[in-house]
Amino acid sequence: MENTGKGITAPLFSYEDLRQQAHEFLAKYHPKGTIPVPIEEIVEFQFDIDIVPMPGLQTAFDVVSFLTSNLREIHVDEFVYRNRPGRYRFSLAHEIGHCVLHRDLYQQFRFSNISQWKEFLGTSSEREYRFLEWHANTFAGLVLVPHDHLLAEAGKCVELIKSSDLDLARNWDYAWTQIAASLADPFEVSTQVIERRLEKEKIPDVFG
Repeated sequence: MENTGKGITAPLFSYEDLRQQAHEFLAKYHPKGTIPVPIEEIVEFQFDIDIVPMPGLQTAFDVVSFLTSNLREIHVDEFVYRNRPGRYRFSLAHEIGHCVLHRDLYQQFRFSNISQWKEFLGTSSEREYRFLEWHANTFAGLVLVPHDHLLAEAGKCVELIKSSDLDLARNWDYAWTQIAASLADPFEVSTQVIERRLEKEKIPDVFG
């Protein structure tokens, strides 16, 4: 692997910076604004990035996916690719987040396989690595679960609960756990992604 001889320095992005980047990404690459966001099609046809399933990637290297430094391939654990659609979609959004947010950084290095990618990560401190991953994870959540759709879909669930025998105020935690599980389907993400988005956007407070 070639590099500049310097360690990785993560760019300084706030949550609001990442929100704006995700908004611009969706406006450019998915102007229809429907859900679920067609992240696979965006990756393959608009970024012209090949998705490469790799048998045993997660087991052998403890990673689900990685983006090559030439920004031409996303390698994904084959089991996740075939059997865990929500995790697969989040992995694609995470890696395209690196492509959008960290393009210059990736292109300073040269790596095309998992061993070289691990070496690339080894040039960063734990702090810098955590920043890079937080950027990509946050971007992925914002892209796959846009705020306005999240608010609207959560509102539908709240109305259903209010029309049932379940007291929302008395069963607050249980109700929002159920709401998160219900919302995972229309967004085609995991319940955990929905829970993080609900918390970050303070959606439960809106209906408090």
